[in-house]
Amino acid sequence: MRIKLFLCFFIFSTLLFGCNKNQSKPNVLIILTDDQGWGDLSLHKNPYVETPNIDKLANSSISFDRFYVSPLCAPTRASLLTGKYHPRTGTIGVTGGLERMNTEEQTLAEIFKENGYSTGCFGKWHNGEHFPENPIGQGFDEFVGFTAGHWNNYFDTEIQNYDKMVQYEGYLPDYLSDNAIGFIQKNKSNPFLCYLPLNTPHTPHQVSDKYFEKYKKKGLDDELSAIYGMVENIDDNVGKVLQALEDEGLYDNTIVIFMSDNGPNGIRFNGNMKGKKGSVDEGGVRSPLFVRWPNKWKEPKFITQLSAHIDILPTLISLCGLKLNEKPNFDGVDLSPNLDSIVTDFDREIYSLVTYDDSLPDFPGAIRTQNFRWVKQKNEFLLFDMLNDPDQKTNLINALPEVHRQFNLKYNNWFNEVTKDIKVANRKSIPIGYKEVSKLEAQAPQASFSNNIRFFEGHGWANDWLCNISSNDSIWWNLDSESKLKYKVYLKYTCEENEVGGTLTLSLNQQEIKNQIKEAFNPKFIPSPDRVPRKEAYEKTWKELFLGTIEIPAGQSRIYLTTNHEEGKTIGHIKGLVFELQGD
Repeated sequence: MRIKLFLCFFIFSTLLFGCNKNQSKPNVLIILTDDQGWGDLSLHKNPYVETPNIDKLANSSISFDRFYVSPLCAPTRASLLTGKYHPRTGTIGVTGGLERMNTEEQTLAEIFKENGYSTGCFGKWHNGEHFPENPIGQGFDEFVGFTAGHWNNYFDTEIQNYDKMVQYEGYLPDYLSDNAIGFIQKNKSNPFLCYLPLNTPHTPHQVSDKYFEKYKKKGLDDELSAIYGMVENIDDNVGKVLQALEDEGLYDNTIVIFMSDNGPNGIRFNGNMKGKKGSVDEGGVRSPLFVRWPNKWKEPKFITQLSAHIDILPTLISLCGLKLNEKPNFDGVDLSPNLDSIVTDFDREIYSLVTYDDSLPDFPGAIRTQNFRWVKQKNEFLLFDMLNDPDQKTNLINALPEVHRQFNLKYNNWFNEVTKDIKVANRKSIPIGYKEVSKLEAQAPQASFSNNIRFFEGHGWANDWLCNISSNDSIWWNLDSESKLKYKVYLKYTCEENEVGGTLTLSLNQQEIKNQIKEAFNPKFIPSPDRVPRKEAYEKTWKELFLGTIEIPAGQSRIYLTTNHEEGKTIGHIKGLVFELQGD
């Protein structure tokens, strides 16, 4: 009997302590929202929106009062993933290849994976479309979402699952959250990093009637009703994912981080702060940050220490006890002493920069310290006392010339340092030549082009295409091939009946393939459930024309598509080229 009892106790103890050993490292859940401003929470006194689940999370977390991100989506994501200011990572914009992050950067996912964590990304990536710049090539075991800057439709459409497009039903943020929950459940016995970068409330303004009508009844216009409806849906999904942690017994040993990627995407309540998305003023870069780890911190706290997205990775490395294979070169600092109340606030400079094109100007830019916000615009400088003038009403540039001089010197030194290794021309080179990738697209926003060709929507954001293409026009894509491989090349196009007959020449070095558009294909736009007209291009179906097979050499090259047609005629609309790896 004693032997049986001893064996039972031994087996139970082994299972118990074995389980604890596997779970000694905390799990990590990072929830990042898209274009949700600091003021888009009922916790922050928004008079309309209701976010009870996020409020509950905040009230059980350590809250950072002054947490800063970049003014735009892709730069914030690059800094979050690397612990560095975004220009160092190669990310200097949001489209046309400028959103891409250097593959040699060691990402948050790669570090966690090397330390035995399962890693999953569920949502918007926006730091490189193609392997090895996409989540699969940057350390994530699982990926469900999209790599572009925005998605065209949030209901019942296609989404990427690892390396394939799959059809899904329902509302995209719900689907992404469900996949994150599935990942958590599958990996509950081992430490995991779950990155949930939700795609809302970024445009298009799409949300179900349940949420939309609630805010219409409050007297809001269609745009605000859609935005606040999307924010409330975020809140429901946050509640759902956090409940899954409790249901799986993971509540106590999971570090939960909630933040946004930039200021609000429009003028709405934001605590009287100046600026919105795209601005280096307070309202464009201040984000909520809530950090919860019940095993470590039993009571909520409010921290006034200036902090930023670049601090997240070094802080997590410290909290999780991760080992690094190489010495880190972070711009951010480890905030765990602040979280543990070991140190008091210290002053520091947090830098901001927003760029939209490859000219890489050094403005708009800003420095935030505990006392001041210094701003550099194209033709002026501004200086604000943020302790006594948080709404940025009074410019002190003339009153404090020495303070301005010091900030200007520091900013110029910082800008020169973080941009010194950027090779803008390489931002548009599409990575190709990897045997792991059987099919990829070179899309219109990644192209350069001649004469009067223009983007259909105008900006060249993700999912846009080229139009106004006539005779003797050229479109070209820069390629950076890992190895010499052969590809079948297809053209994605639409054209009207009177545009048929145009000749296309595809050329790369000495190779040249001629083909002709012989078939009209001009579908209507796919109906979209937008609550207000969008700025982005609408969806439509594209026809694929096989152009031929071409060999792409290793290294840098350029592939051209030139056109020829009757005088006065246009070719049609071009979405891009599809490269399909030729079998052995």
